[in-house]
Amino acid sequence: MNKGLRIPLIAGNWKMNKTPSEAVALVEELKKTIGRQTEVAVVVAPPFTALDRLGKTLDGSTIQLAAQNMHDQMSGAFTGEVSASMLRELFARFVILGHSERRTLFGETNAFINKKVLAALGLLIKPILCVGETLQEREAGLTLTVVGTQLSEGLTGVTPEQAETLVVAYEPVWAIGTGKVATSAQAQEVHAFIRSEMEKLFGKQISQKIRILYGGSMKPNNAAELLAQVDIDGGLIGGASLAAASFVALVEAARKG
Repeated sequence: MNKGLRIPLIAGNWKMNKTPSEAVALVEELKKTIGRQTEVAVVVAPPFTALDRLGKTLDGSTIQLAAQNMHDQMSGAFTGEVSASMLRELFARFVILGHSERRTLFGETNAFINKKVLAALGLLIKPILCVGETLQEREAGLTLTVVGTQLSEGLTGVTPEQAETLVVAYEPVWAIGTGKVATSAQAQEVHAFIRSEMEKLFGKQISQKIRILYGGSMKPNNAAELLAQVDIDGGLIGGASLAAASFVALVEAARKG
């Protein structure tokens, strides 16, 4: 299936897992099997404490580094936060922004996430902007309304030129860590809607370059069907990214799909 010039992307969000030494051990395993291939873009997002060591460990590999979050300001009295400039120096090429756990557990708003998106783009860090609905919102028929608002408010002020480097991750909140997964048809419907929203914001040509990832319990046993969908360009992987075998299997599925 022709997806144009969009190279599939598999990104592992490790969340609050892996000490720095454990992170290095996992990445060393990944490097042996997928550390040289270029058919699929591979990204790992460890905790902040492992970024420095993994930046060095990944040197010379095609696997790229992401951070799980960042602040919108470059410096200042923000205890416990890190800035885009700090991430740049650690060779983080991507940053996950607006993850549902940040929205629900830490109260992050679309407006605050938008400031982060602009700060990341300003330093040439590629945002992986997460959007998605809760089970209550889905059952109320509000999925597209919620996702549309998260996109329009989260991407305010982003130029078409900047948008080319943007990644969007659709994560139905009801499918994260629950073992539930949207059917391939359900996922494709929302991915197609996201692409149509990108076209409204940035034009058709740019919308065809933006990669849209599925972020709701993608695993080796359901990856092929999801990745076969025309608007699903990869996955933002949680639990399955914490073991080399399952993560490699997802990269292989993306290579074939």
